[in-house]
Amino acid sequence: MTRPVSARAARLDQVCAAAVEVARDAITEVEPSDVGDHLQAVAEADRLVTHYFECRLSGYRGWRWAVTVTRVPRSRNVTLCETVLLPGPDALLAPGWLPWQERLKPGDLGPGDLLPTSPDDERLAPGYVLSDDPAVEETAWELGLGRPRVLSREGRAEAAQRWYDGDHGPAASISMAAPAAARCGTCGFYLPLAGSLRQSFGACGNFYAPDDGRVVSADHGCGAHSETLIETSDTPVDELPTVYDDSAVEAVSVSEAVSANRAPGSAEPAEPYGHP
Repeated sequence: MTRPVSARAARLDQVCAAAVEVARDAITEVEPSDVGDHLQAVAEADRLVTHYFECRLSGYRGWRWAVTVTRVPRSRNVTLCETVLLPGPDALLAPGWLPWQERLKPGDLGPGDLLPTSPDDERLAPGYVLSDDPAVEETAWELGLGRPRVLSREGRAEAAQRWYDGDHGPAASISMAAPAAARCGTCGFYLPLAGSLRQSFGACGNFYAPDDGRVVSADHGCGAHSETLIETSDTPVDELPTVYDDSAVEAVSVSEAVSANRAPGSAEPAEPYGHP
């Protein structure tokens, strides 16, 4: 039985490691001021060393110039292999490339935009294939010819999970703050969906609810539940006796009242004081 041979770590060649200035001079793509301090020398293999220099180009924070040098056995002359600009551990990198289908997010589609679906989209199945959803099958029979494609089982499961985990599921902040009994499944404004999603989802039909016109889970909830009634108290209210505030009454002397009631140019009152 042969024993596995472990890979031997490369030993740093001292001649190649000492060729720092040779490696620095090999960076000719930029100005000398764009090449910073020497960072380290790494042994790639026997007599093969890569020198790393700080990159001072604007917009390349954390990047490093990498220059690989080598030499033939028993030679003191160092030969240049390659020069490249590489990202360091703390380099500022652009986000990884994603296909446009994966970059789209809810709300990105605007008026006039077209979003074609792939012919092999796993969320859809041909309309002539049984979809195991009674509502879909009944619609196809009623029309006589079904839709070209309908939601597949994977498509329904994905949509249900997305709705349940979103802002219209039981974990939404408005649902958590609602009374425990104020669940959409028992609300009079709850309109259940058809088909296999009927048991878990429906549409909100309450004009005053924040989820009006949206699909909500049966265990979602809010304060606009149809059975959230204001309890009125039947305890009679004690009627207090009328209280007069004497300080608000203006005191008027009789002489001033008689003087104000005299007819112009006459010493007698226009009417007897106190006449009805």
